[in-house]
Amino acid sequence: MTGNHYASNAKEPEVLVGRLLRYVVPGQPQHVIQRGNNRSAIFAANADYVFFSNWLAAACELHGCSIHAYVLMTNHVHLLITPHNACSIASVMQTIGRRYVRYFNITYRRTGSLWEGRYRATLVDSDKYLLACYRYIELNPVRSGNVAAPAEYRWSSFRANAHGEADPLVTPHDRYCALGADPTSRRAAYCALFLDSLADSTLGEIRESTHRGWPLGDHEFRTGITKLVNRRAYPGPRGRPKGGLTPFIRR
Repeated sequence: MTGNHYASNAKEPEVLVGRLLRYVVPGQPQHVIQRGNNRSAIFAANADYVFFSNWLAAACELHGCSIHAYVLMTNHVHLLITPHNACSIASVMQTIGRRYVRYFNITYRRTGSLWEGRYRATLVDSDKYLLACYRYIELNPVRSGNVAAPAEYRWSSFRANAHGEADPLVTPHDRYCALGADPTSRRAAYCALFLDSLADSTLGEIRESTHRGWPLGDHEFRTGITKLVNRRAYPGPRGRPKGGLTPFIRR
């Protein structure tokens, strides 16, 4: 799905108190982050990355998700992912989470939780922020000092998106496909996006939206999401509301 066109078959959420807000709109991309518990390592060897990638691809096929960009870092994962139904992302993350934790604990003879609570997710405005999220995700290894250029990092989608390397995890988004009339021009245009760094303001918007759970987009986009899900999709006035805690949404 591209632009500010929203699907209308979003499932009614369950209202709870004290949980991070999640907005789920089938067909609208989301930026998802899952971190290791206490920022500890979730990948210790190449075989771990391979196992996680294989099961992530299988889970996406099973539950109906398309991944457009990703990076697997030592202690966290970023995904730019489009769900095809309201429960797709939650089902994918639950499936890969359980299988990978079991594998990791057996492999390294450990017990207990591997993840830092629930994954974080935010809807992304396809028109204005999608390609910025591509870059944000694939530049993560550069910002962290792991590599000097994104192509040097093995466990990301950059080589697929920029150079056309086969990657079963990657499904091009319409906005990516619109970069060029053919694969060669498309990849050249995509590489050109990486000649300049992301603006600090864009970095801040992406980080704040993902941290707080608000949709990543302008006022028009957030207003559209608000009308679609019948729930406010932008920050309200500062201060504690009257009548106790604000209800949050669990997906």
